Amino acid sequence: MDRVYNFSAGPSGLPVAVLERAQKELVVYGDKKMSVMEMSHRSKMYLEIFDAAIDGIRELMNIPANYKVMFLQGGASLQFSMIPLNLFKNGKADYVNTGEWSKKAIKEAKKFGEVNVVASSEESTFNYIPELDPSKFTKDADYFHTTTNNTIYGTRYVDLPNTGNVPLVTDMSSCILSEVYDVTKYGMIYAGAQKNIGPAGVCLVIIREDLIGNAGANVPTMMDYKIHADNDSMFNTPPTYGIYMAKLMFDWLKEQGGVAAMQKINEQKAKALYDYLDESKLFSATVAKKDRSLMNIPFITGNDDLDAKFVKESEKSGFVNLKGHRSVGGMRASIYNAMTLEGVQELVTFMKKFEVENV
Repeated sequence: MDRVYNFSAGPSGLPVAVLERAQKELVVYGDKKMSVMEMSHRSKMYLEIFDAAIDGIRELMNIPANYKVMFLQGGASLQFSMIPLNLFKNGKADYVNTGEWSKKAIKEAKKFGEVNVVASSEESTFNYIPELDPSKFTKDADYFHTTTNNTIYGTRYVDLPNTGNVPLVTDMSSCILSEVYDVTKYGMIYAGAQKNIGPAGVCLVIIREDLIGNAGANVPTMMDYKIHADNDSMFNTPPTYGIYMAKLMFDWLKEQGGVAAMQKINEQKAKALYDYLDESKLFSATVAKKDRSLMNIPFITGNDDLDAKFVKESEKSGFVNLKGHRSVGGMRASIYNAMTLEGVQELVTFMKKFEVENV
């Protein structure tokens, strides 16, 4: 099988085993004599798939019974608006600005209430997670928002902020299922699927039940969490095939030993690349060591022409989507769950060869 090593930040690569299973079941699913894509979302045969997906993510993340799990549409970006529309009571929220996606979340929330940006690392091109001063927190905030892992800049929260009774809400799009997180520490977790959950088109929302049902009368029906929770994500036709693919991903992850086992592999992958970057005379990592992401690793040579040459030559050698985000340049290797340790080791071998030839 002729496949490249895909380091895309999203949509990301998928495990071959998952793709092969989807291929096998594409035309006829089990004994149902039709494709999953052809099933009514309200049919018994599809609801079995849907329920298995819900059970799968609950098991993998040890989600307590007092949390609702929903598959929604609109990606994480729609959540930037849905969160304040549903969670605002006092009309106040605290946000930490750690990258482009938190900036967009802040911009949307400001349309609906008062936003206090308690800290930001923008002055340093978001290459670290800022220290938080609890004295700057809004005591009567309706929620406190973070972005757990920053896809573009390659930072991640290692320690959670202590927000007391204020619900912690987080965008986990690029790190969900990559390491163990205690769901009970959060009021709400949301994540676009296209990194570690499956193909683009699904947004996972995990929300504590007491945070549901607060939307005002003027909130559009499709943006009310209670509507989706009461209808088990079936208020309208959900992205049925995307949810099926998520179910396959959850099955695969359980076969790997679950999230804890995957975390160990991800730590090995990240260490292999970071160790080389720290000793390289050509390449260097851009993120403060204490805040380095396990999923997105940006790096540079310090020379734009050499960066471009590396991207071009790496693609010819089968390592694709290594070009950094347009806002920061350089390179970025996104090593989500589907990327193998072998793939990262092969990349390091190629980088060493490139360094010898270009230093």
